[in-house]
Amino acid sequence: MEDPYWFSFALVIIVSIFLKLFIKNKKSSNNNQEEPYLQAPPSLPFIGHLHLFKQPIQRFLQTLSQNYGNILLLRCGSRSVLLVSSPSAAEDCFTTNDVVFANRPRSLANDHFTYNYSVVSVAPYGDLWRNLRRILTLEILSSSRINAFSSVRQEEVNYEKIDLKSKFVEHSFNVMTMMIAGKRYFGEDVEDEEEAKRIRGGIRELVDLCAATNMGDFLPFFQWMDFLGVKKKMVGLMKKMDRFLQELVDENRGAGSEAEVKKLMIHNLLKLRRNRARVLLVAGIDTSSTTLEWAMSLLLNHPTAMERVRAEIDANVGQGRLLDEQDLPNLHYLQNVISETLRLYPPVPLLVPREASEDCVVGNYDVPQGAMLLVNAWAIHRDPKVWVNPTKFMPERFEGWSGDGYRLIPFGAGRRGCPGVALANRVIGLALGTLIQSFEWERIGEEEVDMTEYLGITMLKVKPLEAMCKVREPMPQHPPVDAII
Repeated sequence: MEDPYWFSFALVIIVSIFLKLFIKNKKSSNNNQEEPYLQAPPSLPFIGHLHLFKQPIQRFLQTLSQNYGNILLLRCGSRSVLLVSSPSAAEDCFTTNDVVFANRPRSLANDHFTYNYSVVSVAPYGDLWRNLRRILTLEILSSSRINAFSSVRQEEVNYEKIDLKSKFVEHSFNVMTMMIAGKRYFGEDVEDEEEAKRIRGGIRELVDLCAATNMGDFLPFFQWMDFLGVKKKMVGLMKKMDRFLQELVDENRGAGSEAEVKKLMIHNLLKLRRNRARVLLVAGIDTSSTTLEWAMSLLLNHPTAMERVRAEIDANVGQGRLLDEQDLPNLHYLQNVISETLRLYPPVPLLVPREASEDCVVGNYDVPQGAMLLVNAWAIHRDPKVWVNPTKFMPERFEGWSGDGYRLIPFGAGRRGCPGVALANRVIGLALGTLIQSFEWERIGEEEVDMTEYLGITMLKVKPLEAMCKVREPMPQHPPVDAII
């Protein structure tokens, strides 16, 4: 008597499974897309797909998307990770689901470096974030405020002993610290060398700790154990950074005339509290210096493009003076070079992660609440379906560019996109243009500059850039420079 019962029960189960698979396949066929959950590579218990990851991570994820699809749902330890690698899927995330993906995921670095998630870059979406963003965009990074610091950026270009790898970092560091607090921490006129060493070391340690992969972000067990002492290092560094930022605040509360103090960003940062200064400092240094190094590397490997930039500057500015920020809108090919550099070597190839605050749909696929969003800008910028000759350096591709769609997103997009884009473009354009206007540049030897990259907090060159240069004559003024950089 039991056999017919179990046979009927098994038949019902089999038919139900068949119908479910049939309906799912039919729905997938109608959408003309493959189900990303089914296309994900095999995972392991407990760690998920973490064992597959390899460096450079942006290239590995690009290959993964090419093999399994442009929308993937990976499992990284205890976290679900939505990997997006196409303009249409990115647009879906940054427009239709912009509010859903307006939050940042928690991490060990953010736990220790963001004052309980109260800085604008990681603050939860809501009233606090809106207020911080408003002050940042209207009072600190507004067009008028950026214009007010044009003399600082011009002075740093004229003053610096031009180097490449290290000098780009020094230049970007000085630009940001002069704008924030009126101080230089690199160069011959540093007021307090001991303080400068302490600050330079602290910023570098901060960048290294933020860039380090922390397995505890995906496997909470590792946070409890702190095998490598990362948490201890973060706590110690925060104490040092707090002292430094508090000193800046105290100095600017009681130093100089009111008019002089108001010229500095720290005056407005006092409204935001001292912790926001660190976000501006780190973001401004790494983004600008790495983009400058990649741009010069590309131009050294493409001397014809270098000459075209120089000819454009000579035609629009001449050799009777150095170019300034007011000249930048007229230097279209220079801007094209910067755009092409950002396409090939975006400073953050995997855009700063976001987190789904609720269940949503991306590209007709269900995404669960709490999933971490990773947008692979590197893959989008090098997609042959999106760009002609995607790996080739072609600044002219941006002639007449209107910025349509989500094909170029080096600074992110949507309401959590980078608010410092305008400042970065001015710093990079002025520095790169002045280097080309003032000096003749050549590679060291016949071999091309090595363009191998690795990913830290930003995308860096494995081999630091060095080059030969000499001063162009006649030039009315120029920074002192070594023969070999």
